[in-house]
Amino acid sequence: MQIHNRRAVVFCLFAFAAFAVFTNASAQDDAVHIVSGVVKHIDKDSKKVIVKAGDGTEHTIKWTGKTTWHGTKDGGDDVKEGSQLTVRYTEKAGEKTAVGVEDVGKDTKKAVQ
Repeated sequence: MQIHNRRAVVFCLFAFAAFAVFTNASAQDDAVHIVSGVVKHIDKDSKKVIVKAGDGTEHTIKWTGKTTWHGTKDGGDDVKEGSQLTVRYTEKAGEKTAVGVEDVGKDTKKAVQ
């Protein structure tokens, strides 16, 4: 009877550890990051944009059909080099995927006028 209980305890500990590792990895993958900056390059065929942040770092971010767009026309068709963007993205295995993109340059122009 003691061997059976030890096996049950070991199994439970293993299951708990596996669950903890999986939950932690999922939480890190689901974290949303934000970057604001100027569009250095945009490739609409590959659906990737390079945004240069205020600190000088450049972020290559892809977008998908699930990416939401604000302040732009037709899913970012009017975004071009020099546009001011704020991008919310997730990162998995070093690849950044946009969750939402906002053209903040247009809002800034409206506020100034």
